Amino acid sequence: MRIGVLGTGVVGRTLASALLRGGHEVRLGSRTADNEAAVAWADSVGGPASEGTFADAAGFGELVINATAGAASLDALEMAGAEQLAGKVLIDVANPLDTSRGMPPTLTVCNDDSLGEQIQRALPDVMVVKTLNTVTAAVMVDPSLVGGTHTIFVAGNHAPAKAQVSELLQELGWPAGCILDLGDITAARGMEMYLPLWLRLWGSLGTAILNVEVRPGESAAG
Repeated sequence: MRIGVLGTGVVGRTLASALLRGGHEVRLGSRTADNEAAVAWADSVGGPASEGTFADAAGFGELVINATAGAASLDALEMAGAEQLAGKVLIDVANPLDTSRGMPPTLTVCNDDSLGEQIQRALPDVMVVKTLNTVTAAVMVDPSLVGGTHTIFVAGNHAPAKAQVSELLQELGWPAGCILDLGDITAARGMEMYLPLWLRLWGSLGTAILNVEVRPGESAAG
């Protein structure tokens, strides 16, 4: 599959490299053509890897991943172009973090809205699926780094899109039984609001290689 990855930071490059290893063709997109980080990535990985603008990557991909900084995601997607994204699945892994007042960051949107919902409203012809935003980049593409079983969440309005994303998650190493569908895109609120707790867990444990497992108990009837 051809996949466009928007964002040249650690998350974007990590996902793009893993998808290449999985046999996909990947184009890494940034604000400007010939972005230094994107060019260096494409040169280092070889194979069916390329780089370009956000619009180039969005037009190239049969599926597109938003791995831009959350506070800038809407601007980045506007640059990518609604016409380039229409009818496609857009995986949103971004978090709306605001570091302008130092650490720990706050959220630019929360409680009664989310970045995932804002993206879906801005791009009504796109099938937005929120996932992978609750783990660090290395765990996104290699869940075995965290011992035992643990949970990754998906949310979105379109069941076929979530099914396609679940297949891709399984390619990245997430067992089907560890992928938990939280429902429609409004579930992105909770997924994004988990980040302040995740950051505290990182600080307490001294590592970002962590995740949580959701394990239901027996029903009262049982």
